[in-house]
Amino acid sequence: MIDPDWIWGLVGGLMIGAAAALFLLVNGRIMGASGIIGGLVDRSGWSTAVERGAFLAGLLLVPGLFVLATGAAAQTNLTGNLWAVIAAGLLVGIGTRLANGCTSGHGVCGISRFSLRGMVATVFYLLAGGMAVVVFKHWLGVV
Repeated sequence: MIDPDWIWGLVGGLMIGAAAALFLLVNGRIMGASGIIGGLVDRSGWSTAVERGAFLAGLLLVPGLFVLATGAAAQTNLTGNLWAVIAAGLLVGIGTRLANGCTSGHGVCGISRFSLRGMVATVFYLLAGGMAVVVFKHWLGVV
């Protein structure tokens, strides 16, 4: 029998797609998490700080509410190696700045708009993620 956990991935993907479409329809802007956070950090988005804060609060609170509502056990596949977590965060941050966006902006919103830049960025995100797994997990054994 097929493990039904894939359904949660499908539901999550549909929810992210619907949220991106709603964000675009309501605000006329792309739902890129790094841009939303970046606007708060560099103060360029303070005119919409309440909206940005609500978005970020949703990103943080909804998974916990889901666990409470469904009784599903929270799954963490995070390594105990703090240095690997710090390195991963730095690499993601650098990649996000170099690509002028993150996977929610380029991958979800860019591909759905047939943006060549979004498609290319998503391919490189996936390649970099695969290479990171090979290097950090299989070669260095730190995760």
